[in-house]
Amino acid sequence: MATVAATAERMTPTRNPWPGVVVLAFAASVAAVQNTAVVPLLPILQRELNASLTAVSWTLTISLLVSAVATPLLSRFGDMYGKRRVILGALALLIAGSVIAALATTLPWLIVGRVLQGFVAALVPLAIGVVRDVLPREQLATGIGVLSATMGFGAGGGMLLAGLVAGDYHMLFWVTTGLSVIGSLFVFFLVRDTTPAGGGRPDLAGAALMIVWLVALLLAISQGGTWGWTSAATLGVFALAAVVAFVWVLVERRVSEPLVQMAMLVHRGTVGATVASMLLGFGFFMSMTGISGFVQGPALRASVLQVGLYLLPSTLFMLVISLFAGRLMRRFAAASLVGTGSAIAGAAGLWLVFAHTGPADILVATSLMGIGLGVSYAALGTMAVEHVRPEQTAVAAGINALVRIAGGSTAGAVIAAILASLPGEHGYQWVFGVAAGAGALAAAFAFIYGRLNRDLAPAPDHA
Repeated sequence: MATVAATAERMTPTRNPWPGVVVLAFAASVAAVQNTAVVPLLPILQRELNASLTAVSWTLTISLLVSAVATPLLSRFGDMYGKRRVILGALALLIAGSVIAALATTLPWLIVGRVLQGFVAALVPLAIGVVRDVLPREQLATGIGVLSATMGFGAGGGMLLAGLVAGDYHMLFWVTTGLSVIGSLFVFFLVRDTTPAGGGRPDLAGAALMIVWLVALLLAISQGGTWGWTSAATLGVFALAAVVAFVWVLVERRVSEPLVQMAMLVHRGTVGATVASMLLGFGFFMSMTGISGFVQGPALRASVLQVGLYLLPSTLFMLVISLFAGRLMRRFAAASLVGTGSAIAGAAGLWLVFAHTGPADILVATSLMGIGLGVSYAALGTMAVEHVRPEQTAVAAGINALVRIAGGSTAGAVIAAILASLPGEHGYQWVFGVAAGAGALAAAFAFIYGRLNRDLAPAPDHA
């Protein structure tokens, strides 16, 4: 009886949960900063580290790749050992990776730092799980909306930060270290778990197989233009990715506690959010990386700081929309917001296909991108979990974050492949066109999902 009473006491909120939610939102924005801050630095890294553009692009790709694997793995650890403990662990890895990257003078060491930084992506689904545990049902949409929207704000802030440090990647990662330390201290003092840790075993075999097939897929996409798309090397690596992915699916379907629950990928309550999230992640990094590369090219010859300023409207719109996330979620269905935001984000890419000759064109596009992503991200977390049982929240949020990151990780490889075949302005038009198509498809899936699930009851309250 004493044990039951103690457990009930731990699960009963005894103080205002919102400071903890705000702290988690700050930590999520820091996690997003490290993902995008290296994007405008790729040409500088190429010069300072004496490496090819394809090689330095792995400083972005490898972090996203690690994020895709770490998100479900650490989400599972959160269920096993407690979400707060794993969040602090992920932030500790971010600090360590940032220090290594700040001290790095060679590409291999920089990549080591970026590998460690990638683990912090799991913070987002873990934070959503904490928020769902501590907030009452009527405030849940607001809490998840704030987390999701500030993540988008942090992604835009990373590009701006790279400009503010004048392209000095050492300084960039020292700043990231400082922000990570501050976030860790806030989480340590203000965030508490309200549900006891469970048991189980992590799916390490599934994680290893997932790494292999993702690396093979991205390697084939990024190097296909150099090796030749019909060469034995390219086709062989594609075949390896396909075979290992098939084995991975078989393993995940048979283990008792899989890294990725295949049934959740096609669950009626989550499949629309899953597809939309993957396409949004892909389109976001296509647009962000494409704009950064294009404006630093011969057309506009922008500095790294100017890249950040071009993307400032996007960052500001994401911030403003995050402040109104609660009102939006109370007034409109999550699927409708994701669909509308995706369409607006896609319009940004379409605009740049036809209008990209001056600063005003870029500013219009980044404004559209900020509005679209701000609206989409504010609702995406809720869309992913609103139709699943409370005990499935962490799994659903983790899968949603995983597919978004996986979509983003393929963007760099696709851009490299496009620009290798079509260098210059025409290649960037294709990049922006692909981003526009991704936004349109994400909107279509979100709207169709919303229509098909009107009769699907929302998940019951935790209480």
